[in-house]
Amino acid sequence: MGVSVELWRDYARAALPRPQMALGTHQITGDLCEQAADLYARGARYARVAEPVPLCGDIAAPAVRALTLIRELTARGFAVHWIARCDAGCADHRQVEHLFPPSWIFGASKAAVARWRHGYFPGRCVFRSGPGFVEVRDRRFGPLERHVLDDPDTLAAIDALAGGAAVDQVPARRRRELVAARLVLEQGGYAWWLPTRIHRWPFPALVV
Repeated sequence: MGVSVELWRDYARAALPRPQMALGTHQITGDLCEQAADLYARGARYARVAEPVPLCGDIAAPAVRALTLIRELTARGFAVHWIARCDAGCADHRQVEHLFPPSWIFGASKAAVARWRHGYFPGRCVFRSGPGFVEVRDRRFGPLERHVLDDPDTLAAIDALAGGAAVDQVPARRRRELVAARLVLEQGGYAWWLPTRIHRWPFPALVV
């Protein structure tokens, strides 16, 4: 199940038509974290997702894969051109506003799009893994919320949800706890882990 993306070497749209900037269209499959790392290593810095991505409603596995790829590209510092679709007011809950902002959201107001774009900054909701724990730093909703998760069952649930999973594949108690903490988004029978992995600090550590 692939996500179709077109890739370029430069962030600036004015530079995209120049020779040797385009890297072509690719169907991204497999482990999306590994694929994003590979694309970055090959020099890609700008990605355009081919199809609009639903944020709510009866979201399907392809949409979860697309959102996961956008999360991983965001974590790597890509500029991502993508179109979102909101059918149930989901653009107002702000849970995905740590992702690189979409160019447009079908079904949402211009104000919602502008808020996302103006409020976005790298590291808005990030996590790092240590031996036996995951630390999350979350600024999506204002002041810093810090979570340190070290329960083995919770860590196993995070691993299962990293690429998105059907809700019945993850123990209900752990899934509900992560949803309540706004670290997992659950839609249409699927759930997926929201924070982006931090590969390097974009600001001094105490700022993020």
